[in-house]
Amino acid sequence: MIVLGIDIGGSGIKGAPVDLTTGTLAQDRVRIETPRPSDPKSVTRVVAEVASRFDVTGPVGVTFPGVVTDGVVRTAANVDKEWIGVDAADVFSAAVGRPVRVLNDADAAGVAEMTFGSGRGQTGLTILLTFGTGIGSAVFANKVLVPNSELGHLQLHGGEAEKWASENARETEGLSWAEWARRVQQYLRHLEDLVWPDLFIVGGGASKKAEKFLPLLEIRTPIVPATLLNNAGIVGAAMAASSTR
Repeated sequence: MIVLGIDIGGSGIKGAPVDLTTGTLAQDRVRIETPRPSDPKSVTRVVAEVASRFDVTGPVGVTFPGVVTDGVVRTAANVDKEWIGVDAADVFSAAVGRPVRVLNDADAAGVAEMTFGSGRGQTGLTILLTFGTGIGSAVFANKVLVPNSELGHLQLHGGEAEKWASENARETEGLSWAEWARRVQQYLRHLEDLVWPDLFIVGGGASKKAEKFLPLLEIRTPIVPATLLNNAGIVGAAMAASSTR
């Protein structure tokens, strides 16, 4: 089964058809910069443009970088605040001309990793963290998703953890990998003290360079990079769309 998945991020909107039997992209993905401002009208225009690049019929899955309940956006930390309260599923469906399923971006990535990637067969408490513009999270208790966890917004050093330990913070502040790893380590140790996970999976843009910082981390929980890397959100979005058929 081939289904189109689109992943909205703080810096880019990317999509591709996904082969749901293997969890792989059926075609090369298309990526377009997230518009500035990232208001509903502008982002929807880009989502429609990405969808138009592929000759794939049927429902579409779209991720959103914030809390999403029943297709409605509840938070928008890294995109325009005009999104809050918008029924994104209806807006995107009207733009692409077919049913759209919308879910949190990290949750989508987590579902993909638990099905096809580093979390496959994992029991206990598994936490996927996406390090990019912010820090997204997906929490699984014995393979069952606890949606919209938003652990990147935990308070650390007097502010939100993602403002201090995201990949965007590393790039903006010009931190070395070792300097950034020390921040990530503090964040992960804070999570360990709160919820005692059995496995961390690192996804998002930083997962492409996991070898530069994962070996530097000293934590008690096993930690592995995402197998699907930064395509996990696309795959998870397509998986969500398949349930609308």
